[in-house]
Amino acid sequence: MTTPWTEDHMPDQTGRVAIVTGSNSGIGWEAARALANKGATVIMACRSIAKANPAANRIRALKPSGKVVVMALDLGDLESVRAFATAFRQNYHRLDLLINNAGVAKPPYRKTAQGFEQQFGVIHLGHFALTGLLLDRLGATPGARIVTVSSLSHRSGIIHFDDLNLERNYKPARGYAQSKLANLLFTYELQRRLVAAGQSTLAAAAHPGWSATNALRHSSMMRRLNPLFAQPSKMGVLPTLYAATAPNVQGGDYFGPTRLELRGYPKKVDSNTRSHDEAAAWRLWTVSEELTQVKYAFR
Repeated sequence: MTTPWTEDHMPDQTGRVAIVTGSNSGIGWEAARALANKGATVIMACRSIAKANPAANRIRALKPSGKVVVMALDLGDLESVRAFATAFRQNYHRLDLLINNAGVAKPPYRKTAQGFEQQFGVIHLGHFALTGLLLDRLGATPGARIVTVSSLSHRSGIIHFDDLNLERNYKPARGYAQSKLANLLFTYELQRRLVAAGQSTLAAAAHPGWSATNALRHSSMMRRLNPLFAQPSKMGVLPTLYAATAPNVQGGDYFGPTRLELRGYPKKVDSNTRSHDEAAAWRLWTVSEELTQVKYAFR
């Protein structure tokens, strides 16, 4: 690219339907704002309706050409995921874009409603279930994309198949790295399965670099360093928007910021060797279907 890519380069999104999880703040809010501004109908899928409604009103106040719709989604409760998917399917017959963005970073040890370690349960299993439950809507929509937001932290991640809930040795950063590596293993395996099924839906991934968001509110060190080194969310969202809308994106692509993958405009980047372990990806997929009871039906 000869010039830096910004949201001004995004193609018109009029007539398209997008879901952005965790869109009441940070990267998710910026993605919802940008997509609505380009004409999309954006479903702001958020755990807290009390926080999501004011966030949606902030976008509406900008008078976008598209519209925003708030829907309840708690990725830490698979019953909520199923209820969201049912409600969405009742109201929409197409889904052009699913942005799996929501997450929680490095909290004290907690479990989801079904008893999974919170980070693995929300960041990976919740999005795995959501994507599977909406796969037919995506498959029926020409040019549909699934974009999952990972992190530089995937580089230190290991999938602890013998202790996925990290009950024997929980460290917040260890859980976060595992879940973000899972995001990439999922993305690449999903793309392989979409291709094998002859579907045109693309699965891609992105990461925001070092961005000032609420996701790292549990880390006192990050709260201190963010004002000095982090880029604003409006910049951090660009790799996600590129993966979601740029015409030259291919399935399995991964995007991050230009400068040391910490700051700057989006570019295609590489993930680590573990993220491309097809045997681990297959095993994670099988385990995820068992844990969520969501079986993917590829047409």
